[in-house]
Amino acid sequence: MTLIRTTRFTAEPADADTVLERRAKLLEAIRSAYDGPTETRLVRVDERTWVDMWRWDSPETLRAALAGAPGLPEAAAAFAVARDVTAEQGDLVDEDVWAR
Repeated sequence: MTLIRTTRFTAEPADADTVLERRAKLLEAIRSAYDGPTETRLVRVDERTWVDMWRWDSPETLRAALAGAPGLPEAAAAFAVARDVTAEQGDLVDEDVWAR
């Protein structure tokens, strides 16, 4: 079963490059420690608001990552610039993939 974990947060506009850099390091650390995520998308809604979507192909892998990620220094660094963080996850029930 495929799950999508979505995290919405705000960050200061001056921290945009830091958000991107620290997210990349966090993603690398998560992928090194866990089998996933298999795909990610980062959307900048406006100058302060971001939505980060990570696709997981296994609930067990997502649970393991959620349990272990808070102990990663890369997670602490990434979330140090994030404010108003909310997260939710759900089962992917329909997918329309376009060929490029």
